[in-house]
Amino acid sequence: MNFGVIAFVVLVLLILILLISNIVIVQQSRAYVVERLGAFRAVWNVGLHLKVPFIERVAKKVSLKEQVADFAPQPVITKDNVTMQIDTVIYFQITDPKLYTYGVEHPMNAIENLTATTLRNIIGDMELDQSLTSRDIINSRMRAILDEATDPWGIKVNRVELKNIIPPKEIQNAMEKQMKAERERRESILQAEGTKQSQILVAEGEKQSAILKADAAKQAAILKAEGEKEARIMAAEAEAQAIMQVQQALADSLKLLNDAAPNDQVVKLKALEAMQKVADGKATKIIIPSELQGLAGLAASAKAVFDTEDPKQ
Repeated sequence: MNFGVIAFVVLVLLILILLISNIVIVQQSRAYVVERLGAFRAVWNVGLHLKVPFIERVAKKVSLKEQVADFAPQPVITKDNVTMQIDTVIYFQITDPKLYTYGVEHPMNAIENLTATTLRNIIGDMELDQSLTSRDIINSRMRAILDEATDPWGIKVNRVELKNIIPPKEIQNAMEKQMKAERERRESILQAEGTKQSQILVAEGEKQSAILKADAAKQAAILKAEGEKEARIMAAEAEAQAIMQVQQALADSLKLLNDAAPNDQVVKLKALEAMQKVADGKATKIIIPSELQGLAGLAASAKAVFDTEDPKQ
């Protein structure tokens, strides 16, 4: 094979390798800072890019995702001269890759030092009790200060959290004793409230029981009275019914008597029977009408005749 052909093939391969090596693909949520001959050229975002060989280079690859920086505990002194350890967590995001690349040397170290300084300034204006109970206030103030300070670096601070506040050992012991006493006090209050509620419930139960007993006695008395009333009404109704039946029977007998068209002798005989019933009473004198006297004599004579007859007849 001719040497010239070989050289041409090698040259073509070198050119292809060079072109392929200068093809840059930027991934999602990332940005590349490109320099040309040492000077800033452009910021490449997601997509396919071609770099000029030997002239351009990728100076920095920047992540655009939200990042977390967890810093070691920092010693701080409160307004009442109490030294304690506080560690912080910062959530930040790079918004300008160019400023992040050229704004500050070692951005993370700069953010850590700025965080420690800001924390000391804020805690230095607070007493111990206030600093322990004002985490939200401290977080908000630190976020505002850090966000403003890191803006020229192309960084946005989204959130700052005090991860842990560690007071001195003797203060921790005093706080534990105070918390224990507070717990015991609350427990005593709860026990007293429970006893009070129990007594109220017992009294309420006794009250309801007495009310129920009184209602039961009242209902029993009402039912008894109603029963006696109903019994008296039924007895009166039965007596009235009996009287009505007697009267009806008497009326029926009179009706039958009238329907039979009795003669004068039958009427007189009925009158005599009535007089007999009157005589059964306790009256000492009985006045018999004149029209009944003959009938009475006739009845006596008939009785005498029957008495003298032979019983076998």
